[in-house]
Amino acid sequence: MNWLKLLNEFNEISVIIRIFLAMILGGCIGLEREKNKRPAGFRTHILVCVGACMTALIGLFVWHETGSNSDPLRISAQVISGIGFLGVGTILVKEHDHITGLTTAAGLWATATIGIACGCGFYIGAFLGTLVVAITAAVLFKLEARGRKKNRKVTLYVEVKSAEYLNEYLDWLNDEMKARSVTVTAPRTATGGNVGLEVALPLAAQEEMKKALETIRGKEGVSFAMEVTKNEKRLI
Repeated sequence: MNWLKLLNEFNEISVIIRIFLAMILGGCIGLEREKNKRPAGFRTHILVCVGACMTALIGLFVWHETGSNSDPLRISAQVISGIGFLGVGTILVKEHDHITGLTTAAGLWATATIGIACGCGFYIGAFLGTLVVAITAAVLFKLEARGRKKNRKVTLYVEVKSAEYLNEYLDWLNDEMKARSVTVTAPRTATGGNVGLEVALPLAAQEEMKKALETIRGKEGVSFAMEVTKNEKRLI
């Protein structure tokens, strides 16, 4: 068909369509990131996609106008490595070496490749790439979040009255409460003979945490037990 041939050729109409297509596809990915309040949102993804598209178009323009035998995608090749510097700005390291922003950084990199595909006229690849990126960011994120919720752990501080209860209590925590880790610490009450413990338990819901605290507090030899909040973790 004539219109399909027109789109595949390098001309004014195909250039306009490719640039606006890059804007639309980049915006589709950016909307999901904007909705989840990520560091790189709607406008950033549009700019990355259109910018990458322009590098491909510039290479093709020079190749057509000068008749050079050089690789028309040489400029676009630099985008693949250069976009990494932009992605680094979205990665944050929080407390306990928890890293966030990797998905956004990878999404920016993928958006750049979609922009290059638009600039080269590889329309089917650009559409499918956008679809896969959108599904990965929006749908698979929910499945991943469910898995994280199931694997959520809560840190409790427990204080036992005497070291003589320690071995028995450690065995009970590991066998009955399925503790992931138990760390012996100095008692917070400064009571002579008391021993402090920080216990990480695999508890997914708040109700499970309350039930676990009641069970632990009812154990013989326990002085008291409490949940360790994020603010308290920073001070430890």
